[in-house]
Amino acid sequence: MEIVRRPHARNLVRFAAHKPEVLVLSADLTSSCEADDFRAAYPERFFSVGMAEQNMLSLAGGLAREGMLPHVHTFAVFICRRAFDQVAMSVAYPNLRVRLVGFLPGLTTPGGVTHQAIDDVALMRVLPNMTILECGDATEVESALDVAHGVPGPVYLRMLRGEVPRLFSSSDPMVLGQMRLVSRGADLLVVSSGVCTEEAMRAVLALRRKGVSAAHLHVSTLKPLSGDGLCDFASEARLGVITMENHSVVGGLGSAVAEALAERGVGKRLVRLGVQDQYAHGASKSYLLAKYGLDARALIGAAERLCEAPLDIADGELLGVDKGPADEQSKAEAL
Repeated sequence: MEIVRRPHARNLVRFAAHKPEVLVLSADLTSSCEADDFRAAYPERFFSVGMAEQNMLSLAGGLAREGMLPHVHTFAVFICRRAFDQVAMSVAYPNLRVRLVGFLPGLTTPGGVTHQAIDDVALMRVLPNMTILECGDATEVESALDVAHGVPGPVYLRMLRGEVPRLFSSSDPMVLGQMRLVSRGADLLVVSSGVCTEEAMRAVLALRRKGVSAAHLHVSTLKPLSGDGLCDFASEARLGVITMENHSVVGGLGSAVAEALAERGVGKRLVRLGVQDQYAHGASKSYLLAKYGLDARALIGAAERLCEAPLDIADGELLGVDKGPADEQSKAEAL
């Protein structure tokens, strides 16, 4: 599996090359959020506001009112927790074209509770006018800005940084409102997003080898969710549906899927994998995904509950997708 280094940094420079209205705002996390290449290429369009995220969001709203297209770059927690009122009143309420690029989503950081955005999707989902996108691999990182560019209002984007695996062909970019059909199956439906999709791919392959067929949908547009297409697949899943997200099970992908199923009268069992209404602590990404039930092993366990039988899948059978080299973000100093 190809590992792409800093795809967002290069893509941001490409994206902005012939769009003079594109500005980048940073809050003392320029290199950490891969905005340093943009700063070097277009210094007159780069603004560092210091550690003042609330002011940065208000500034972004003002720039958007003047016809600019600001792309706010900081950690997801600082967009969604620290500056939530400014996002709501200065960006979402006036329905302005501001791009909120949030890094370190969920448990992808060793920084502990202060840096782990496990509630950001829930917070952004509740805001009218807000579109929510999430990248699952390098191909989606390289196409997410183009997708966001076509949205007339604000967009919140859960972004990946550093060394990012390529799970999908570079000729198959992200499409607004469209889920990816990763695999077909009649026994289960797996719905995943973000970094959990790689884990789901490993588990689905192992399930198939044990005779359990699972349809697998990867979701990159979390709001608005394509409920009709989702429910078509859910209706065909004999045993039920499993959602898998790098986020709290409260208010994120699992909640959105539950709402879609209930509103359309699809009576299927639903198992939601994610952070189970608790805070996490700091450690490597692989450790945290395993500890809090967001990895391939957790998906196997959920499948066993729906099958009501042990499947006897060993850890060695969950290596169908090469995970590549160790993630540099697992280092405690890599914040």
